Amino acid sequence: MVDEQESLTGPDEEARKWAMLCHLAALVGLLGNGIGFLLGPLAVWLVKRDTDPFVDENGKEAVNFQITMLIAAAVSAVLVLVAIGILMLIVIGVMMVVLPIVAGLKARDGEVYRYPMTIRFIK
Repeated sequence: MVDEQESLTGPDEEARKWAMLCHLAALVGLLGNGIGFLLGPLAVWLVKRDTDPFVDENGKEAVNFQITMLIAAAVSAVLVLVAIGILMLIVIGVMMVVLPIVAGLKARDGEVYRYPMTIRFIK
């Protein structure tokens, strides 16, 4: 978790920028095919996690969300065979665009955003 000193003064501007990038890197990955939406946040988090606890917390949260969305999309793709998967894929697609933007804005404001319905693989 974010240390006590930082919680009183808030993270510095540099930490806020990197934390925001952890979340928003997923949007760049959505433009390509494959799992770029996971690789972007993972790369930013792995490079910057040791520089600031705030970046570390936001990075873990972003990576956990993207892993959860990858699993949900795979399950939904299978469920397309019984029609419910189509609706699920649409909802997942909207979540993968909207929630990283919300999380990025919260990180810019110095808050750690907790994505809803996210499995916390990395603690």
